[in-house]
Amino acid sequence: MEPRARGHCLCGAVSYEVCGPLRDILLCHCEECRRWLGNVGAFSAARTDDLVFLDDRGLRWMDSPKSDRQAQRGFCAECGSSLFWRPADGERIHIAAGTLDPPAGLEVAGHWYTHQADEWDEPNDDHLPRDSQLAEVEVPWR
Repeated sequence: MEPRARGHCLCGAVSYEVCGPLRDILLCHCEECRRWLGNVGAFSAARTDDLVFLDDRGLRWMDSPKSDRQAQRGFCAECGSSLFWRPADGERIHIAAGTLDPPAGLEVAGHWYTHQADEWDEPNDDHLPRDSQLAEVEVPWR
């Protein structure tokens, strides 16, 4: 199957391809993402079975300490890039949007955890769905 998209960390010690659809990007304002990434998290997602590692020599996983879904975060141990977030159910893996090679053809579809946003992090008035509204909309997969 031809890859839908490819991506990698800053140094290349972790590279991957996605051989299926990607979910449009959701912006996560939770405290954990903010501390993990140093900013708001921008994540796409893929089915776990659709993610293929081309090089994973730098990939490390750690438990996501504040996750209510017993998730793990994947990062590159060589350059420090934050790459993935995977919940324990294992059906989907969330991919840091900035690690995808352009053009990924994705759009920002909404905001998560805005109630945890820091005072400097005011989601703009972009009319995108927020938090509980996300359950009412179908976030596109492309």
